[in-house]
Amino acid sequence: QVQLVESGGGLVQAGGPLRLSCAASGRTVSSYVMGWFRQAPGKGREFVAGITWSGANTYADSVKGRFTISRDNAKNTVYLQMNSLKPEDTAVYHCAQGTRLVGPYDCWGQGTQVTVSS
Repeated sequence: QVQLVESGGGLVQAGGPLRLSCAASGRTVSSYVMGWFRQAPGKGREFVAGITWSGANTYADSVKGRFTISRDNAKNTVYLQMNSLKPEDTAVYHCAQGTRLVGPYDCWGQGTQVTVSS
């Protein structure tokens, strides 16, 4: 059974850092594309960052230069390091697994809440 479990969310002041983790079971993160998405209240789901099996990564323009996606194959875990957080980064963050950066992603975690106070 494939499962993705996010952790690391919480309340942080604007300008602060936070690191999210996504632990995978049932599939190896190194064999698939891993992505981070977010959904703010009243808004649609937004792509944040993705990493391929070769280690290539891509970011949404809104987070480029502030967020970093990485992968620890030994722990079968993907991370999202978020720096210089802004109130507009407030959302539920989900990790997902797929075969292409553009999708589709066929396995999703249940999400972790990130709240950035001004």
